[in-house]
Amino acid sequence: MSGLIHLQNWTFLWKVLSEDRCHTGDRDLPDHHSTMSTGVTHPNLDDWNTVCCFFRLPQLFSTCVAFSLVADMGIWRGNIGNWSMSIWCFCFAVTLIIVTVKFFDFESHFPLFWYNLSITYACYAAILCLLASVIYSITHVQFLPDGPLRDRATAATTLSCIASAFYAIDAFVWNYYWPEDIPCYVYTLPALLKVLETFVAGVIFAFLNNTSLYLHQPALEWCVAVYSICFIPTALAMLLKLGDWENILPVPFPIFQLGLTLLSVLLYISALVLWLLYQFYEEFGGQPQWSSDISCIDDLICTWIQRLAVAVLTAINLLIYVADLVYWARQVSIGTEDSPGTSDPLWSQEVSSLSSVIF
Repeated sequence: MSGLIHLQNWTFLWKVLSEDRCHTGDRDLPDHHSTMSTGVTHPNLDDWNTVCCFFRLPQLFSTCVAFSLVADMGIWRGNIGNWSMSIWCFCFAVTLIIVTVKFFDFESHFPLFWYNLSITYACYAAILCLLASVIYSITHVQFLPDGPLRDRATAATTLSCIASAFYAIDAFVWNYYWPEDIPCYVYTLPALLKVLETFVAGVIFAFLNNTSLYLHQPALEWCVAVYSICFIPTALAMLLKLGDWENILPVPFPIFQLGLTLLSVLLYISALVLWLLYQFYEEFGGQPQWSSDISCIDDLICTWIQRLAVAVLTAINLLIYVADLVYWARQVSIGTEDSPGTSDPLWSQEVSSLSSVIF
């Protein structure tokens, strides 16, 4: 009789262990007043899908109208205007895709990944629209003559600020509707660092549109390669975590992140040193002073200012990567990962109690 009980306990443990407790891709997200395995009641994520329409429609309207107003300015758009238009166009297109996917209920096939991706995009869009508003108003709008053109540019800047506010609210309110026992990567420290790393790299790429900053200079072309080399794996690491696919890696995710971040820190150090030497030291052909650049007399965002901006952004991103390195070094040193989705205390407690019953 005791042998039969022992066998039943082992069978029950095998069934529990074979159940995927960390992934929700094969089952629906909780409905209103439904409970997860912890027995906690959560607000309905479908309620948020209804609420989000009140945010995404203004997002679409604001970005579309801002783009249209600047596009109609013709030659008065300027390079900064074209750059701002690209941001508004990107935000409008991605928001439209999100609305379309929701309208046809495609997200039901990958709910956890889709909701994580939506929050991440809202964070990026809020920062991008705010950045476009600030840069466009400071470097272009104030230099336009009074009249219809300036009114258009001012209206576009205002709409961009409105879009940024709605994207920020979108990202913030998600935190209330998100079930507590479902991991949300975006609201963690490593996710915030990854967002900042990729965002700063994106701003650097915007300044590097001026190819005269680095062409035909191998050392500076290496700096551009560094920005690309570090950006792609960082974005890939975010994608793996958002989709909860880190288990496909041949090594534990903390070790993968540690190695990746260490490589990025070393590469960014080399890029910062080379960029400063070859852009601002006369011995290497650089221009140490702002007054040495003739284009700065008539253009606020002249070539020298762009060089300085890339140098400052490189230093900022290096500091972010160092903070990221410290975080993952700590995770590896203690042998655990604090980010959500990698451990479940209730799950561990349940397995421990079952083991004690069996043995």
